[in-house]
Amino acid sequence: METRVHEIADGVYRLSTFVPEVTPDGFTFNQFLIDADEPMLFHCGQRMLFPLVSEAVAKVMPVERLRWVGFGHVEADESGSMNQWLAAAPNATVVHGQTACDVSLNDLADRPPRALADGEVLDLGGKRMRWLDTPHVPHGWEAGCFYEEAAGTLFCGDLLTHVGDPAPITSADVLGAAVAADEMFGAMSLAPGSGAALRRLADLAPRTLALMHGSSYAGDGAAALKGLAEYCERRRAA
Repeated sequence: METRVHEIADGVYRLSTFVPEVTPDGFTFNQFLIDADEPMLFHCGQRMLFPLVSEAVAKVMPVERLRWVGFGHVEADESGSMNQWLAAAPNATVVHGQTACDVSLNDLADRPPRALADGEVLDLGGKRMRWLDTPHVPHGWEAGCFYEEAAGTLFCGDLLTHVGDPAPITSADVLGAAVAADEMFGAMSLAPGSGAALRRLADLAPRTLALMHGSSYAGDGAAALKGLAEYCERRRAA
């Protein structure tokens, strides 16, 4: 395996590792490096991927420059190597929503995490990362997303997951591929507030969707998120 590096928005790098054994078509595990005065890594990856992903980060900047490490929810492919990153970057701090810090990260992280309230902005210096609580969307009551306000990039976590090893970034339909993947995995939590949470993200009108699994998307991010909301609402009604 290898971890490939592509810049998908200004100062935002997609670090992608394709694992062919996951699903018949394979599966990408993507992290995102946000280059700023205080650089941030969004998604840590599994512990086994740390050597590959840290080598990829080092192609853009020294790993020890990292100041923040974040992820969408507490799960091995998002947070498994969290403490390896903290060891490699002595000034780095894990950052997440209040719920994740209270129920998991205050205990799991080797250094105290920074908890963010819903809507709070983390200023990286040149990039502004707004935290948005999305409980149970796509899954996990501590789930959330970051929205980078300067470039209009939404870091979506597992939202709009799709399989295969597609292009780093696309303007083609991602909703259809995401629906097909969810019908395979059944990973979306169909909670009463799922549609409203997705519509709240759509209201941001993001220009780039940084997806954890599959291509990132450049285009009408609001339409893709509204389509996902409608899909969840139809599934819940059924």
